[in-house]
Amino acid sequence: MSARMWRILVVGAAAAGTIAVARSTQSPGGANPAAQAVRAAETFLSTLDERQRAKANPELNDRTRTIWSNLPTGITMQVGATERNGVKLGELSPAQEKAALALLSGTLSADGFRKAMSIVDADQVLEVQSAPTRPPTQAIRFGRAEYYLSVLGKPSTTEKWMVQFGGHHLAINVTFAGERVLAPTHTGTQPATYTIDGKTIRPLGDENDKAFALINALNAEQQKQAVLGVEVRNLVLGPGVDGKAIEPEGVRVATFTPAQRTMLLDLVGEWVGILDSQAAAAKMKEIQGTLDDTYFAWAGATTNGKGAYFRIQGPVALIEYAPQGRGEANIDHIHTIYREPSNDYAAELSRR
Repeated sequence: MSARMWRILVVGAAAAGTIAVARSTQSPGGANPAAQAVRAAETFLSTLDERQRAKANPELNDRTRTIWSNLPTGITMQVGATERNGVKLGELSPAQEKAALALLSGTLSADGFRKAMSIVDADQVLEVQSAPTRPPTQAIRFGRAEYYLSVLGKPSTTEKWMVQFGGHHLAINVTFAGERVLAPTHTGTQPATYTIDGKTIRPLGDENDKAFALINALNAEQQKQAVLGVEVRNLVLGPGVDGKAIEPEGVRVATFTPAQRTMLLDLVGEWVGILDSQAAAAKMKEIQGTLDDTYFAWAGATTNGKGAYFRIQGPVALIEYAPQGRGEANIDHIHTIYREPSNDYAAELSRR
């Protein structure tokens, strides 16, 4: 697998909002994704000094695995004294940062790595836009330097360990235990659309467009069942809501035509496909086998370009997509979550 490693540099006046992105190519290689990730993790940790390694490589346990957030630096999570595990990209040397991003690209698919870096890019845009008017005493910071990487436990092809990468609007939690589990993982973006090098970027654009295509592919009775009679302004099972169950709502996928099922699976793939192709294919097969017991729920407008919440909920996967704030026009700030009921943090693998 090859992936682009992106380093983001702010150039010119911050008020002008000018962003330049320097890209280099790195190919981790290796046919076995788990072994590839182990090698990349060991390489990354070997670049760190003792102080950095203590931060980057905490013990994996029931507490440390839940220390993650979608919030910007400066807003402490309520689940513990530490905002995030790991070391910040902004504290790494160029060689250490290269090794850090090689670990991330070796953990994810090429598309997953691209999606993660496009979210980081969006946050750098937000930093440039907000910096001129931000009070000097304000602790909140955005941008590439504020993303953290950690390796929880000892990298192994057989024993359980984790890779966490995150910052504002991004919290990737991949557990390795022979298999790879992406849940729980948060993807979001603000802004939802921006331009770099003359190219328009929409980090979650495919998720949005495929969802609107699906809701409009349903017949009148299916839409009536799918659309909730309430406004949903945020994720129901977002960060900090581990272990909670909710009743399914919406239309049951058992009523879908083959074409509608294909559209739903294509939408689900936007999250599952963040993982390497081997792990993603196994999870998609599980999801496909449970479609009759899966539900699709919607809240808000059904016209693309307006804000709407949706949820896909089944026995082996749960996905939420939520524009932040009130009103159909708020489409520039998005939160999403991917969870696996009963298997977040690879809990099922621990019980085997």
